[in-house]
Amino acid sequence: MTTETYNGWANYETWNVALWLGNDEGMYNLARGYAEHGYKSLSHVLVELFGPQTPDGVYWQDCELDIFALSDMLEEF
Repeated sequence: MTTETYNGWANYETWNVALWLGNDEGMYNLARGYAEHGYKSLSHVLVELFGPQTPDGVYWQDCELDIFALSDMLEEF
């Protein structure tokens, strides 16, 4: 079990990526299509379409990201 420490997320990086995916309409619509594939697959597309980072400077493929939590979030979309 992970300790959630940043606004309900494991860390700032995971929170920031979740924030962008859940609050930007274009990213949200894209992310919904990746629920069955998981966040790791989505991250490759995000890099191609939006560059390597969120608008706040967090890398879409940052090693600190909680991939499992982000994949679970996609399933909830």
